[in-house]
Amino acid sequence: QVQLVESGGGLVPAGGSLRLSCASSGRTFSNYVVGWFRQAPGNEREFVARISGSGGSTYHADSVKGRFTISRDNAKNTVYMQMNSLKPEDTAVYYCAAQARYSTSSLANEYTYWGQGTRVTVSS
Repeated sequence: QVQLVESGGGLVPAGGSLRLSCASSGRTFSNYVVGWFRQAPGNEREFVARISGSGGSTYHADSVKGRFTISRDNAKNTVYMQMNSLKPEDTAVYYCAAQARYSTSSLANEYTYWGQGTRVTVSS
């Protein structure tokens, strides 16, 4: 069983930065691909980025490429997402999720474990 807890959300002006964290209680955290997803009001959950278990492979959605960076520290059982040059359209609840079945997945329904989410609001 893997439990995930997100933190780091908040209110920032457009152009600002935030760093989200996703802490896991699992003992074999490095076995899991971790993804970040987001959901804005009235929208479906959207893939943002993912990172392999070792941290050697990452993938970012086009909408955030060059602005967001996913990383992980397996010694701390934590995945991060550095978000720079934030835009109002980045406003959403951000969720981290983990799965051990697919080496590459951007589909929410392929992720097994989910955190409770952290809210990011970008003001214009």
